[in-house]
Amino acid sequence: MSESVARAMWERFEPVHQLVYFTPEVREAVEGLGLRGYWMGYFALRAAPLGPVPTAVVTSSFYVFHPGRAASVLPDAWDLAPPKQLIEVRERAMGDAMANFYGPDVIASPELAEAADLAWEAARAADTGGRVLGAANQELPRPAQPHVRLWQAVTTLREHRGDGHVAVLVGRRVGPVEALVLKSATGETDAEFQRRVRQWSVEEWRSARATLRERGWIDEEGSLTRAGAAAHEQMEADTDAAAVTPWQTLGADGTARLAHLLEPLARRVLDSGIVPTGNPVGLTETTWGAPS
Repeated sequence: MSESVARAMWERFEPVHQLVYFTPEVREAVEGLGLRGYWMGYFALRAAPLGPVPTAVVTSSFYVFHPGRAASVLPDAWDLAPPKQLIEVRERAMGDAMANFYGPDVIASPELAEAADLAWEAARAADTGGRVLGAANQELPRPAQPHVRLWQAVTTLREHRGDGHVAVLVGRRVGPVEALVLKSATGETDAEFQRRVRQWSVEEWRSARATLRERGWIDEEGSLTRAGAAAHEQMEADTDAAAVTPWQTLGADGTARLAHLLEPLARRVLDSGIVPTGNPVGLTETTWGAPS
């Protein structure tokens, strides 16, 4: 199976996962627990499968955030709601969010149930050695409701892929800020937005740009050089290669069927505009390939 399938599948499941960050049902559920502000909810919900780990562990596994970003909300969030409770609330909130976003006909459809089972099978097959977030999500119980099961499965798959990407960056000696600068240089996302939401200072951003210029990956204007484009392309290819196991296990027919079932769900998210332009993962309507 071609490694490009891993990217094609990411393009189809990532939009479904992204609903957790932007739907009002999730925000209201988090606020109901007493968690204050967007970032406390973001870090608490995403890190909850890890358990009440030290803040440094969350910063390390998320990779691209300034240490102060997580430290500003953790471990305070654990005092308001322990991780086990947060996982339960996350599941209920996503059930409500997906039901409201997609509507009862889609939620009750046999196609969605089929997608949930295929995605769960792929997620269970993900190789999680050295992949902390992927492993933590993979160990969560199987949700009874198909739409919640689908969301948890694609979340496991995206964290599995993200863990692999971090390993690629570390192997290439690309630090957190350098990774963000490089991604911005590709035009996939907005540089200033990346810097602010990840909470890096202007000086840290400039230093990362200088490092990439010394490596010959960006020019004085911050645009990718030929060498930088080649390095970026290779790291993306390595990330795809590290994420291919679930699809090899699911098989060509199962993977193609899941891609087909995910497409209308992903397209509705992209078309809705709920995921902001310039989002950190570089998710746009142009990142839409066809699986082999």
